[in-house]
Parts: sequence; structure tokens; C-alpha cells
Amino acid sequence: MPTYISLLRYTQKGIEEIKQSPTRLDAAKKIFRDAGGELKAFYLTTGRIDAVTIFEAPSDEAAARLTLTLGAHGNIRTETLRAFTEAEYRKIVAALP
Repeated sequence: MPTYISLLRYTQKGIEEIKQSPTRLDAAKKIFRDAGGELKAFYLTTGRIDAVTIFEAPSDEAAARLTLTLGAHGNIRTETLRAFTEAEYRKIVAALP
């Protein structure tokens, strides 16, 4: 299953309701499971990015639906990156002309 890394930033609404954030994280884990994916890791971070998640989804389309669904709640803004494992990286590089 493809892996994705999302960089999250809290919106004003999200930071104003930060105490509900753990409950929202639990709900997000269920949304991922219901979509056939899995939220593998969540990290609160310092600096420009407030949190980082690592997740798996069945496809790029499913990952896009998941991030749009979570963003639509208005608590976070996301920047999502498709991540390739070392094995996938080696296969991609080996196929270069």
C-alpha cells in the first residue's frame, strides 16, 4: 500500500480548539481505517509545521479523499507527500535509462 507523509498546520479554529485535538486524532484514525488505510504515526512538531503524520492508503485517489475530508473540518491545513520505501526507490533508480 502506498505511503504518504502529511505536514499539518493548525488553522485558527484548530488552535482555538486545541484541547479537542486528541479526540480529533482518534476520529481521524477511524476515518483512515474505514477508507482501507492506516494512520501509522503522528508527531507533534515545533517550528513552521505543527504536526507530521505518516499514513498508508490504498491509492493516490484514496489519499486525496482522506486529506480533503480531514481538511474540510477546518482544523488543519495539509501538505501531503507521496513517500517511496527504500525498495521502491531502488526499483525506480534501477529502471532509469
